[in-house]
Amino acid sequence: MEKPLLSVKNVSISFAHGGTDSTVVQQVSFDVLSNEIIGIVGESGSGKSVTSLAIMQLLTERSNGKISGEILFDGLDLITASKQDMQAIRGGRIAMIFQEPMSALNPSMRCGKQVEEILTQHNIVPENEAKEEVLKLFENVKIPTPKDVFYKYPHELSGGQQQRIMIAMAIACKPNLLIADEPTTALDVTVQKDIIELLKSIQKKTKMSVIFISHDLTLVSEIADKTVVMYKGKVVEKGLTKDVFLKPKERYTKALIAARPSLSHRPKRLPTIDHILSNSIASEIISKKDREQYHSKIYEHPPLLEVVNLEKIYFKTTGLFSKKQGFKAVDGVSFKLYEGETLGLVGESGCGKSTLGKAILQLDKATSGTILYKGKDLAKLSHSEIRNLRKELQIIFQDPFASLNPRLTVGQAVVEPMMVHKIYKTKTAAIENAKVILQKVGLETDAFDRYPHQFSGGQRQRIGIARTIAVQPKLIVCDESVSALDISVQAQVLNLLNSLKEEFGFTYIFISHDLAVVKYMADQLLIMNQGKIEEKGEADQVYNHPKKPYTKRLIGAIPKGL
Repeated sequence: MEKPLLSVKNVSISFAHGGTDSTVVQQVSFDVLSNEIIGIVGESGSGKSVTSLAIMQLLTERSNGKISGEILFDGLDLITASKQDMQAIRGGRIAMIFQEPMSALNPSMRCGKQVEEILTQHNIVPENEAKEEVLKLFENVKIPTPKDVFYKYPHELSGGQQQRIMIAMAIACKPNLLIADEPTTALDVTVQKDIIELLKSIQKKTKMSVIFISHDLTLVSEIADKTVVMYKGKVVEKGLTKDVFLKPKERYTKALIAARPSLSHRPKRLPTIDHILSNSIASEIISKKDREQYHSKIYEHPPLLEVVNLEKIYFKTTGLFSKKQGFKAVDGVSFKLYEGETLGLVGESGCGKSTLGKAILQLDKATSGTILYKGKDLAKLSHSEIRNLRKELQIIFQDPFASLNPRLTVGQAVVEPMMVHKIYKTKTAAIENAKVILQKVGLETDAFDRYPHQFSGGQRQRIGIARTIAVQPKLIVCDESVSALDISVQAQVLNLLNSLKEEFGFTYIFISHDLAVVKYMADQLLIMNQGKIEEKGEADQVYNHPKKPYTKRLIGAIPKGL
């Protein structure tokens, strides 16, 4: 039997907090063979990233982490290895790609120099040959115009290019083991597919071993030879990926697979982890006839919103005496939105979908074109009229933590817009209604007096939704509002948005780069590309019979599993 390159044996990890130890990883064991890709999958808090940090000995003394068990790499126990041994191993024989490249890359150093530093520090090539080696690495990771990117800073690159820089840094020293921790979570599906294919091709060429960490089992099934499923700090299932994905034994594994929106049918409510673990899955499916009846009902009325030939141009100057250059972020966009409808707006990063959403909400004025809301031209309304309209036109942001004031309790955050828009006559009435709204979005009663930092990402998104619906809006723009969430939490939030739509009659513009999610939510689809509408139509029709090559490419990039 082949000896493992890495062997994790009965590893437990705990952190001291408030005088007590909190165990986050319990008796975790798995092996990684040479020339093998292992997938580790699980929700946030399952212990998968902490385990990978322990392998790299990156759980610092300041974090009060305690580790027991063995992590054997080529016979050396990494838990007890000296700092000198780890300096030679880390970055050299074991490398890591982090989830967020902008936080891992040095913003004050040019990209080429950052990769050069890795090469010279580990004595891979002489200093005078380092630049040439970096350019070769950039070509290997398929960075366009490597010579230009060499001199650019991280903020000048797209998310996909930043991630490629991280991969170039990771493979620079030809490591035996590469740990990729959620390397595609915030990326477009097309870029995600490119990164997966890139990692597979590099692994095939270099024969290195890879640990690929993700919360998406469907995605892991496309890259991993074997899969380890973690839940609440424990390994609940492991084996060959095809067995884990096609014949899962554990209910939790089945739940992870089922929680992703289906591309073949549309359940009235997505199954969540809790539903499956408690055997309470709702089986109701929305049929084609159900959709047709609903659509005929909402489309017989005049549109709530009409956008006509909308343009948004941003100007920039490249030098002191140079002329301003215009960039069309939104280019001649027209569509109608009806009351009770969910309009899906999908496209890659930079296609103009968020800019369009902000222009509709008058958060960023359009350069030209017309936006009619209930027949009124928003561009012709006065400042006070727009202010009064704000309660009807609301937005749910991608990052709820950044959109909530950390100094206000959750209750204050929900009550504040009610008082600003004079929804209730007294503050007492606003407080009572805020508590009801928090319960409607699935939060406990004690949430009212707690602060945003005391909640998980999924809970914070619920707080953001509560704050939005508190002012009784008509139209809500959901701007990438589930893209940063675990598959299971995403299912909960999508179910919540659909429940609130049924109860309050909301109209949504649902913006996302994830076509699978948008298809599930939307009545109509708008596909955007480079500021223009590439294709539009009924969601299922566009998905099943795409006309444009761009739409076909987006659909082809959706992870479909084995």
